[in-house]
Amino acid sequence: MHARLSAAAPYRPATVAGIDGCRGAWVVVRVAAPGDPGTVERVVDLAGVLLDLASSRLAAVGIDVPIGLPAAGRRRCDVEARAMIGARRGSVFPAPVRDVLGSADYEEAVRRSRAITGVGISRQVFGILPKIHEVDGVVTPELQRRLVEVHPEVSFTCLAGAPMTCHKAHPRGRVERLAALRRAFPDIDDHAVPSGTRPDDVLDAFVAAWSARRWVAGTHVRLGGALDDRGLRMEIVA
Repeated sequence: MHARLSAAAPYRPATVAGIDGCRGAWVVVRVAAPGDPGTVERVVDLAGVLLDLASSRLAAVGIDVPIGLPAAGRRRCDVEARAMIGARRGSVFPAPVRDVLGSADYEEAVRRSRAITGVGISRQVFGILPKIHEVDGVVTPELQRRLVEVHPEVSFTCLAGAPMTCHKAHPRGRVERLAALRRAFPDIDDHAVPSGTRPDDVLDAFVAAWSARRWVAGTHVRLGGALDDRGLRMEIVA
């Protein structure tokens, strides 16, 4: 990757997006047909993406955040994802119960979780609670037809045919993920890493877009699929 950030490209009916969280914001990758140049940007909220979905300027969006939250226990999709990605299974954090959302601090989140499930939540899950809350506040069963949950390590496993061998933040991990993504996005090396994001955030957003493209084409893999108490599918798409 080197320093060029594509200008906004014209939307097409087949344009999809992939989204990954970064510190205080989101990384959004938009791509159209295979081989067409994509765009990469950092946004502070999902309003623009949701507007593009509502207007059909985006056909689908893959987002790396839990959609569909359990009343208690673990989601089947998280269990299946951990089994699928082998040595990378530590990257799959159990989704929290919905009543944990809105906790003022980590201690409160742990108390709420323990009161319902008997166990607390990790610091990692607490760190992404605001993003889970943001998505949970807007997603509906209808919207979930085009806004789907992905997990980057599951998607990379499907794209490469095997789990990644190194952590995504390790230089070798970035090399192997870039090698896998070049098959789907030949121009990926032409994209900059937006200020305030990390290279692995951008790679995760690209592979989320790859999964969204597969969702539209009907060639995706689906883990889980049970409904939560709001009728949302607790599933991971790749």
